Order: sequence, then C-alpha cells, then structure tokens
Amino acid sequence: MNLPCKVRDDGLDLYVRLTPKSSRDELCGVDMSADGKIHARARVRAVPEKGAANTALEKLIGKSLGVPPTTVEVVAGGTARLKTVRISGEPQDLQQKLKQALYG
Repeated sequence: MNLPCKVRDDGLDLYVRLTPKSSRDELCGVDMSADGKIHARARVRAVPEKGAANTALEKLIGKSLGVPPTTVEVVAGGTARLKTVRISGEPQDLQQKLKQALYG
C-alpha cells in the first residue's frame, strides 16, 4: 500500500488533490492520476478564494494526523487542485498517522 508522500529529513511532503466547496471537510482516500502518480483526496467546505481552501486543507490535515496546524503548510500548487503539503515532524510517526487517516 503506497502512501502519496515523499519522506524528508524533517517530515513529509504529502501530495493532495483538493476539492473545494464540498459539503464536508474530509480526507477521503487515494486516487491515481493519468500519469501514474498517487494523491490523497481531500474535500473542504471553504471556497477557493484568497487562500481559504488552502488554509482549510492545512487545518484538516493537522486534525486528521493529530499534529498542530502550524506544522502543516501548502508549499506547491497554491491555486491548483493538485497540491504539495509539507508536514513537519518525525517522518516514521507521520507515515503511520497518514496511513491510518487514509486507509483506516
């Protein structure tokens, strides 16, 4: 079971496909794009204006992984659906939490 992330010395880079203006905030599994890359699927209620959806995504990931939202930051894809989210912390611990959040 592959995780949609890249391990870094100080945490993880998580690849996410975000759907804004949803009926709820949730991490809802994993998708594979046409080029074979995998992304975590996320939905947020926030609209994609003035960074509101990105902020909601950061809070959602922080809550889902049990880490402070200040350790979660969108670092690429700010205005796109496909985003890279950097999560700071101990990589092995974060991978376990991510696995639990995405696959139950």
